[in-house]
Amino acid sequence: MSRCCDHSHEQTPACHDPGLAVQTAGEPLHGAMNTRIRIEQMDCPTEERLIRDALGRLPGVAGLQFNLLQRVLTVSHDEGALAQVVPAIQALGFTPQVEDESTTQQSIGASATKPWWPLLLAGVVATASEVVHFASLGADWLVAALALAAIGLCGLNTYQKGWIALKNRNLNINALMSIAVTGAVLIGQWPEAAMVMVLFTLAELIEARSLDRARNAIRGLMDLAPPRATVRQADGSWLDVDVQSIGLGAVVRVRPGERISLDGEVIGGSSTVNQAPITGESLPVEKRVGDVVFAGTINEAGSLEFRVTAAARDTTLARIIHAVEEAQGSRAPTQRFVDRFSRIYTPAVFAFALAVAVLPPLLIGGAWLDWVYRALVLLVVACPCALVISTPVTIVSGLAAAARKGILIKGGAYLENGRHLALLALDKTGTLTHGKPVLTDSLHLLEVDDPVHASWAASLAARSDHPVSRALAVHAEEQGQALHEVEGFEALPGRGSKGRVDGRLLYMGNHRLVEDLGLCSAQLEQRLEALERQGKSVVVLCDEQRALMLFAVADTVRQTSREAVAELHELGVRTCMLTGDNAHTAAAIAEQVGVDEARGDLLPADKLAWIEASQARGRVVGMVGDGINDAPALARAEIGFAMGAAGTDTAIETADVALMDDDLRKIPAFVRLSRQTYAILVQNIVLALGIKAIFLGMTLAGEATMWMAVFADMGVSLMVVFNGLRLLRK
Repeated sequence: MSRCCDHSHEQTPACHDPGLAVQTAGEPLHGAMNTRIRIEQMDCPTEERLIRDALGRLPGVAGLQFNLLQRVLTVSHDEGALAQVVPAIQALGFTPQVEDESTTQQSIGASATKPWWPLLLAGVVATASEVVHFASLGADWLVAALALAAIGLCGLNTYQKGWIALKNRNLNINALMSIAVTGAVLIGQWPEAAMVMVLFTLAELIEARSLDRARNAIRGLMDLAPPRATVRQADGSWLDVDVQSIGLGAVVRVRPGERISLDGEVIGGSSTVNQAPITGESLPVEKRVGDVVFAGTINEAGSLEFRVTAAARDTTLARIIHAVEEAQGSRAPTQRFVDRFSRIYTPAVFAFALAVAVLPPLLIGGAWLDWVYRALVLLVVACPCALVISTPVTIVSGLAAAARKGILIKGGAYLENGRHLALLALDKTGTLTHGKPVLTDSLHLLEVDDPVHASWAASLAARSDHPVSRALAVHAEEQGQALHEVEGFEALPGRGSKGRVDGRLLYMGNHRLVEDLGLCSAQLEQRLEALERQGKSVVVLCDEQRALMLFAVADTVRQTSREAVAELHELGVRTCMLTGDNAHTAAAIAEQVGVDEARGDLLPADKLAWIEASQARGRVVGMVGDGINDAPALARAEIGFAMGAAGTDTAIETADVALMDDDLRKIPAFVRLSRQTYAILVQNIVLALGIKAIFLGMTLAGEATMWMAVFADMGVSLMVVFNGLRLLRK
């Protein structure tokens, strides 16, 4: 489902769906009102086509976004146009329900259950018709009466939807089945007409239950967060309340074994928390005062108290669910191909069936009833449901499976295209390394060691969020070093920072900044190179005339980085490290991790240029990063991976693929999932078209019957659905 907004009538920027090209029935337009409408009867592309044709002609309708698995249509419309939309949907025989904020959450994964008894009774009556006919136990009128009774018990809904489709000049499965059954009745095939309708209705019911598994995969994410929480009241007492009513800043208590209801910051107690539902981490994580906890995770040991930092609709879990819903609306390349193919396929087969009914009797003297019967069989085979439904089920199953592993994929296109990934660029600090370097060396560069230089450096470092600067600031804090006021502080992307301290303009940054300032010397070069060859990152404090002091920090490589790079190489994906750090440090870290190539001394623009140059050579390039400096390269790469996205709004919103923890091994897992997803998509397409081709030949040869055609069509639908659901297996 493409979820364009969190509120039913909120004006929001439009979602982008590359699978919808026509403006009147395509992507929602910026500034349009977006309304979610739940349509219980809409779970097949046939209903989508009906609704698209009906609403696309309405004035004021800017775009339509369909989610067949969740049975939700998002309409982008002008103010006042909704009054025409709902009646237009009702005219098609559907029961639309406009969702508001409260019904949206409950509706995910929910589906109405139809009673089984009419179908069961229809099956008994149809069987009786078959028995009476073959055993010659009664007159023809009895066979016809039993058959009509069976069709009436289970087929009226099919006839109703088929008539609506025909009125709208739409050849969907209901129209084709209605024509086929009516034709069988007219040529006297009473028992077969009844049995075909019973089998078709039974297969549709089984298919609907099968699709519920994919729907429930999303609902399972919703159910991770408990609906109630224990909240401290103003008088100090504790009260169990609905999480929807809990505001920011409230204090919540969670006991051992309970699920955490909201995102928050621990203010009391300590425990271990199982974060697998959010991050996919296999081991519990220690939580103490000051640590962050996420809704949907499980408190395993001690009692915790935390202060709420996000309302129920804004938690990390809620954003994951919203992102998965949005991803469902983004059609993957295979799905777009199948959609286009099906629009041509069904009318073509219908025309072919008409030719089969008419031409052989006219041209070669064939028996009319025989060839009309074969044409009716072809109509049943013509339905493209198996072909069309296979792609969204497979894609959604893949997206849900990835979310369970802590991999948030922002669209089916990224899931499918991940198999093409040939080259992966990785940032160093915070991606390949822990991003928490510590100060290892500090060296005065002047003949007279002035202690104030160290405090100047610490003052500048305290204003920066770069990991190297943080290491200096932490060291200064541990040493109790006094900080100075910094005026005119300015970050210099890819180089360092500058600011005025005690009236002096100071610079602190990497080797590149020193070169740009023209303050480098042979002696300084020698000292920098010696430290950099040890794998350390070096920053230099300078004023406008000279370099004053240098500091070296060292970061540690994540163990998972080595394993992830090795797995990527096994999958045939080359790796390259892109970092603003110096070339010697880049080479040292690259050797430790095992990446194929390392590029140092890069500005954000340099990383972007490297991505573009690699793409110009025909490679599909991915980029992994965790900082704002990586944003241009992340945006330009075919697939951008954001590290440690749990709790980070920006990463979840902007990344193509968000890794909810800091484990790079999720990237090879993503590539494997992409390849498996594509393999299943191909299997389903070959299966659907292959069996239809076989039955086409059998029908022309006079070997296929109508009930066999129903088994072929609906049986293939069930097979492709179950095949797609294999991705949900752990």
